[in-house]
Amino acid sequence: MASALPLPFVHGDAQVLQVLLERRSASSVPGERRDAHRVALVIGGGGMRGSYVAGMLRAVERAGLTDSFDEVYGASSGSFTAAAFLTGDAAACAACYPDDLCTETFINMRRLGTRRPVVALEHLVRVLDTVKPMNWAALGHTAGRLHVVATDVADLTPDTLTGMTTVDDWKQALRASATIPLLAGPPVEWAGRRWVDGSVSEPLALARALRGGATHVLAVLCRGTDDLHPDPDVGLSFWARALDRLVPGLGTVAQGSRRYGVDLRLITDAAHPARGPQHLAAIGPARSVGVGGLTVAADAVAAAVAVGDESAAAAIDAVGAERPDRDLA
Repeated sequence: MASALPLPFVHGDAQVLQVLLERRSASSVPGERRDAHRVALVIGGGGMRGSYVAGMLRAVERAGLTDSFDEVYGASSGSFTAAAFLTGDAAACAACYPDDLCTETFINMRRLGTRRPVVALEHLVRVLDTVKPMNWAALGHTAGRLHVVATDVADLTPDTLTGMTTVDDWKQALRASATIPLLAGPPVEWAGRRWVDGSVSEPLALARALRGGATHVLAVLCRGTDDLHPDPDVGLSFWARALDRLVPGLGTVAQGSRRYGVDLRLITDAAHPARGPQHLAAIGPARSVGVGGLTVAADAVAAAVAVGDESAAAAIDAVGAERPDRDLA
């Protein structure tokens, strides 16, 4: 039977976190499970809002829960964060947000309308190459499987990229998943198709994870409850629809507060038609510190990382405290 999670910024079924803790206690790793569960982690985008999520994954990594997941789905900036989490580099990824991304080299609105992208994904790749090196070579060989979600430009539908066998392949796939229309350069070529930001078509791959066979899904959110639109069913605003006509997908990405509300309903409504008996949960930021998708104020971004870390740690602690072995690290 589903049990409620004990904190207002944690949504859904506590059994998801309970399974993660049980697996940690059993030293369970993918391929050698003692249970019949299939546990997925779902990470969305949000640009610099991803600093909240990066902090959460730092806490999850610190708690020793990385090997408790069988697969991870990432879209947009979440695809980079997902990669760092699976390679054991979540802490370095969290640090790169305030240390290395709060710079006009990465985000500069004055480049809008020029041939240079407002959001320079190549700077992020360089940071993960040399400044805070990620173990790129481990991608494709991690214990949990990484699913990179991107949007096909031809029809603006989501898909999971496949066929990555080299480091350069993985870099190209992550670029494809995070290329925001207009802001981050032209679509990225992969496997004979052109791709843009996965968040255009699928902000959170919850339904995808369920279709893939996940029995338990944990989503980490870059928006708190107070930052979600009160009526997500109203659809996109007039200005977002107009922006979509100008640059397909851009207005949709900009309306994240509405679309995350729709996704959250899948987590909180056990009778939702898109789910069955599976268990879903989500952790959001406990509070907002005013970070938006293009924020480059280092103090605010560092605060968002800290809030994300505190939020995930509190969720893990609260669920762990209810278990008789109290096995928290």
